[in-house]
Amino acid sequence: MADPELEQIRQQRLAQLQAQHGGASGDPNNAKAQEERMHAMEEAKHTILAQALSQDARARLNTIKLSRPEKGAMVENMICRMAQMGQVRNKISEPELIQMLESINQQMPKSSSTVKFDRRRAALDSDDDDL
Repeated sequence: MADPELEQIRQQRLAQLQAQHGGASGDPNNAKAQEERMHAMEEAKHTILAQALSQDARARLNTIKLSRPEKGAMVENMICRMAQMGQVRNKISEPELIQMLESINQQMPKSSSTVKFDRRRAALDSDDDDL
């Protein structure tokens, strides 16, 4: 990544933090400016991801974002931080992205969900007896 791009991202982030801590007034110009900054930050993030990921890895990340948006956002942010710190030397391939996802899955606590069916109500329906 080129240094001017990194500086632009830093300036956008600084502006966003100043807007958040500067107090939110009901000024529509301020809301519009903040919306423009958020849009610019999204564009910068997409640019970083396009430079850091191969096409296959980008496709896999988009699939992950569809199924698990919170995990996809976490991976995107992690890749952006890595790129900003200079840890990404060449494009991340799909197997490397899979490795990153596996390490994230090991770090995240498993959420156990259970599904309980109450079949007695359906089996003992009194309306079926009259037929």
